[in-house]
Amino acid sequence: MWLLPALLLLCLSGCLSLTGPGSVTGTAGGSLTVWCQYESMYKGYNKYWCRGQYDTSCESIVETKGEEKLERNGRVSIRDHPEALAFTVTMQNLNEDDAGSYWCKIQTVWVLDSWSRDPSDLVRVYVSPAITTPRRTTHPATPPIFLVVNPGRNLSTGEVLTQNSGFRLSSPHFLLVVLLKLPLLLSMLGAVFWVNRPWAPAGRY
Repeated sequence: MWLLPALLLLCLSGCLSLTGPGSVTGTAGGSLTVWCQYESMYKGYNKYWCRGQYDTSCESIVETKGEEKLERNGRVSIRDHPEALAFTVTMQNLNEDDAGSYWCKIQTVWVLDSWSRDPSDLVRVYVSPAITTPRRTTHPATPPIFLVVNPGRNLSTGEVLTQNSGFRLSSPHFLLVVLLKLPLLLSMLGAVFWVNRPWAPAGRY
């Protein structure tokens, strides 16, 4: 009967000696930092971060080397802060596959068996999709269209339209020229031809 209380006491002592945030959330493409607090008796021990459903069978990802320096493994880094009695784990460039169960752990037992375990605390990591902002498509302003005619040449209507490809027959200005200015021009030309027509000599009676 003493076995169950002993195991329960061992578990509680290991759980209370190390505490984490419980859960953290990051955004895909971003990063997150986990803060794990421990008791002063574990200052000189190595700390590590592992992933798995259970703390006794989780896979170690990165761990400290007993020094106050950053240790890195790929996109995950860990650093011990003995003065704060805590160590931090940073996961960078997150993706959806990084979501899952992780453990803050302190290596106190070098040979693990069914009766011994390292102090640990479960941390659930959640990764939310990145928020994308739609880009606005801007179109360049259409430059004004000017009709350019060389005064030194007499160009036909087809040549004028060819040189000024932006001039459209359906534009209001073109319709105004055709309906109003063209009859006036024809009238003026007719008057010029009438004045300059050849005169026949007067007949004798």
